[in-house]
Amino acid sequence: MKQRIITALILAPLVMAGIFFLPIQVFFIILVAVTLVGFWEWTQFVKAQSRIIALLPSVIALGASMIWLPFDAVNLALITEPHQYMLTIGVIWWLIASLLAMSYPVSAKLWQESRVLRHLFGWLSLIPFFWSIVLLRAQVGIDDQYYGAKLVLLVCLLVWSADSGAYFAGKSLGKRKMAPSVSPNKTVEGLIGGIVTAMIIGWGAVALFDIHFDSIATMIGIFMVTVIISVLGDLVESMFKRSSNIKDSGTIIPGHGGILDRIDSLIAAFPIFALLYFW
Repeated sequence: MKQRIITALILAPLVMAGIFFLPIQVFFIILVAVTLVGFWEWTQFVKAQSRIIALLPSVIALGASMIWLPFDAVNLALITEPHQYMLTIGVIWWLIASLLAMSYPVSAKLWQESRVLRHLFGWLSLIPFFWSIVLLRAQVGIDDQYYGAKLVLLVCLLVWSADSGAYFAGKSLGKRKMAPSVSPNKTVEGLIGGIVTAMIIGWGAVALFDIHFDSIATMIGIFMVTVIISVLGDLVESMFKRSSNIKDSGTIIPGHGGILDRIDSLIAAFPIFALLYFW
């Protein structure tokens, strides 16, 4: 726990500085690198003889998405139809993935023996995540060049506060297991605690950052859906790790495991938040 806290205290300011102060082109390149590391860790779930060969289809898929989706500043700010399709694909996938996680291990019979589906699940998890962050970061408000960065940080704060709230509520009050076959420690009480914590932190962040929503009801609805799906995103990665007999997706982050271990909730939250916010 000590190592986790120290690492988090070092990484959090670096992440926030990168979100706000990196030029969009550099931010894009770093996000590509993070996504590729995520794909590298995902090769463990594919169960291929060569992880390098297993990585190639994902690299091609990410590259193909960059050919399909325009990523110049004007088109990113406008949110074109192809961008909306990408976000919609991500949302549909996370709804399906959540059902797979909640019904595991019965659902594993549908995909466990298919290497093609395991590849596809990785693409559906990481490519919409990549584009949703890019689209949010590219937004510019009236007289506010940091508006997009504030949107990205808002989603991070929602997920981080939900994780913390769920942990403490679950430890003190947790009784009803959410998905014991996937993650025995996650409880319904923890989920409720995470939602309440995220609502408070998110509301404060919206006021501080001057982020605009159509109404308070819209904001609360987007926050709630985002947090619930983020928790289920954590369960989805746990499902794939359990199916592959893996404890951590990697060792790149001391005390936290791999990139996927650190962003498992974020990769589900960002497409959901982006689609709902832009709509």
